[in-house]
Amino acid sequence: MDKSWMHSDRRSKAYEFGVEAFLNFAVENLLTTTHIRCPCVKCVNLKVFGVGIIRDHLYFNGIDQSYKNWTFHGEPWEATTNASRNVEDGHSRYSFVSEEIDMDDNDFGDFGDFGSDPYEFANVIGDGDQPVYPGCRKYTKLSALVKLYNLKAKHGMSDVCFTELLILQGDLLPEGNTIPTSMYEAKKTLCALGLSYEKMHACPNDCILYRKEYEDSTNCPTCGISRWKQGKDSILKEGVPAKVVWYFPPIPRFKRMFQSHETAKSLTWHAARKSIDGQMSHPADSPSWKLLDDKWPEFGNEPRNLRLALSSDGFNPHSSLSSRYSCCRLS
Repeated sequence: MDKSWMHSDRRSKAYEFGVEAFLNFAVENLLTTTHIRCPCVKCVNLKVFGVGIIRDHLYFNGIDQSYKNWTFHGEPWEATTNASRNVEDGHSRYSFVSEEIDMDDNDFGDFGDFGSDPYEFANVIGDGDQPVYPGCRKYTKLSALVKLYNLKAKHGMSDVCFTELLILQGDLLPEGNTIPTSMYEAKKTLCALGLSYEKMHACPNDCILYRKEYEDSTNCPTCGISRWKQGKDSILKEGVPAKVVWYFPPIPRFKRMFQSHETAKSLTWHAARKSIDGQMSHPADSPSWKLLDDKWPEFGNEPRNLRLALSSDGFNPHSSLSSRYSCCRLS
């Protein structure tokens, strides 16, 4: 299908005919006129509207020109062909762990946050395989973007500063590079990773979280302080929490870890390795590990089991501030 109209002037006939052709294509493939993702530069396929509203958005805001593969509107996804760079021993870096271990589809349910939208996951996989510039073997588009975004967070860059850095990076790299040209495009790529979180109201004194039996409470049952924020005149702003904590659920992260062939291989290495009698080469040789296996045999017999440990860092666990060494406790 001709997509050259996406770069045409919005006042031109070519753009007008292109919009109508796109809407007809979406309706024919999705079989609906009321539940279609809007590809304008403001909605970027994150919001759903009817055909009429989408048509208005495409004229007022313009279409997102980076949306070259209309996967959200029925077009088959076209993967970037860079398999030769990522293939090791016949497996892609992103092959599912089910190729190594017998995995039932019901073991983990939908994989991560992509279960509801496989095209979104496919786009992320494509970015993970696409080199940051032609011939680059060290960084992909996704890995380079994650490292740059880590620098932004670490050094407190503003969005404007980060956009200028991306533009400079794009100019420094060879032609055909895939570095985004704005913070907006970078965020759109990173949001597709599905790194979900939950916001929870908390007591200002860290007594409780307002969840479960305290979900509807307005005062802390421990210290009695109000859940709501106080204004300058000491009047409570009902509905505005005094403190909010962000919770990153670990289960979706574990699921994503098992989606990578290399990571999954490392996570199950303890079951496939060759044990040497009399030598402790892995925590699996320790009495604590074996105690868990004996106490919960069903858990111990599953090679994909994950054992978590709590680590305390940043303070001395023995209350001796004059010690010359650093000590972190694991439990």
